[in-house]
Amino acid sequence: MFRSRAKEDAKTESANEAAQTRPERDPQAPKGRPTPKRSEAEALRRAVAKPATSRKEAAQRAKKARREALDKQRQALLTGDEKHLPARDRGPVRRYARDFVDSGWHVAEFFLPIAVLILVMSMIPATMGFALMLWMAVILGIVLDSVLLTRRLKKRLRERYPDENLRGSSAYALMRTLQMRRMRLPKPQIKRGEEPR
Repeated sequence: MFRSRAKEDAKTESANEAAQTRPERDPQAPKGRPTPKRSEAEALRRAVAKPATSRKEAAQRAKKARREALDKQRQALLTGDEKHLPARDRGPVRRYARDFVDSGWHVAEFFLPIAVLILVMSMIPATMGFALMLWMAVILGIVLDSVLLTRRLKKRLRERYPDENLRGSSAYALMRTLQMRRMRLPKPQIKRGEEPR
């Protein structure tokens, strides 16, 4: 009743201009991001909807979130899902190093069974000399295999990923050779003899 008509007209004009300048999204057009899974959306809604009311509840929520993250990480170690892998296993360089190791045979992966065999042989007086010679041969084989592996791996990585940081990839590959194939984590994603991805 006592309002200025000029102010009301200016407000409606600015609202109309804003509506005209903002383009309407076509309902058939993609929205530019993937639709979240229902479980993820519900978990996010629950977390946002109710903040923790006490320290105990906050601790329980943190523990649950940590457990879920560890479960995802454990599953990723079995399946090779890059998104949930630990930081030390993430990235194309580390994946290539894993595949490079998994594609071949290495002396170091048989170290534990051979060490047990050598231990048993060293307890028998008749085979002590042979056990010592076998021990020396295994050590020499591991060193030689490791040197050749690191040289070939570095060369391939420099060719394939010239702009990536290759620091630590050789040590990562050598640690992987020390584990028996079936005990390696993340699990091998390629068969022996296949070309690394």
